Amino acid sequence: MAISFSLEGKAALVTRANTGIGQAIAVALAEAGADVALAGRSEPTETLALIAAAGRKAVNIKADFSSTEPVERVIDEALAALGRIDVLVNNAGIIRRDDLLQFSEEDWDAVMDTNLKTLFFLSQAAARHMVERGSGKIINIASLLTFQGGIRVPSYAAAKSGVGGVTKAMANELAPKGVQVNAIAPGYIATNNTAALLADETRNRQILERIPTGRWGRPEDIAGAAVFLAAEASDYVTGQVLAVDGGWLAR
Repeated sequence: MAISFSLEGKAALVTRANTGIGQAIAVALAEAGADVALAGRSEPTETLALIAAAGRKAVNIKADFSSTEPVERVIDEALAALGRIDVLVNNAGIIRRDDLLQFSEEDWDAVMDTNLKTLFFLSQAAARHMVERGSGKIINIASLLTFQGGIRVPSYAAAKSGVGGVTKAMANELAPKGVQVNAIAPGYIATNNTAALLADETRNRQILERIPTGRWGRPEDIAGAAVFLAAEASDYVTGQVLAVDGGWLAR
């Protein structure tokens, strides 16, 4: 094909890739040809093995993204290990639930710091390197709550709405410098984080009734979108928030 989905010769940095969506994205990028640095608190043993099985180089960088403290070190270690960063995937995130009238400042700050503040400054640090080379891809993991308000998750909704805004703001400034910035908004994906919803018979039924495809998503459903946004095939796509939700938002 004239349009390339290959990542041969590329290097990617993926945050929180030990399981779920982050793992699926990291492995898919490797299968498309990229070497991958994995950054997060948990040891991504399985992900490292899957990338090695795909014949690509994988490195682990220990980092806690609850603050911006590790940002520069993570970029430096990724560059030292891989020589370049062509793709950054900001997948690290947390969620805190409580009733609006008693939601704490501590829970607000924890979510905003991890999901939005650190995401921005890690992107900034990676973008400096990308701009020097004249090319790069930044992929932020947004949410259905980039578009909706949710219930009992005000800081998460605010942070993910912010991810949509920051994605567009970064895209506007970085596109003339050869860097594309986009986001993926996953729908209801079956992961460890959603196990409680899957186990709740009533809530699970309510969710499925609204999804036109009639099933929960799988982490691999997000991976294909990530490969597209990381590859040359998406060179004229920037500032977009791509919902991969089985049609949830269309209902």
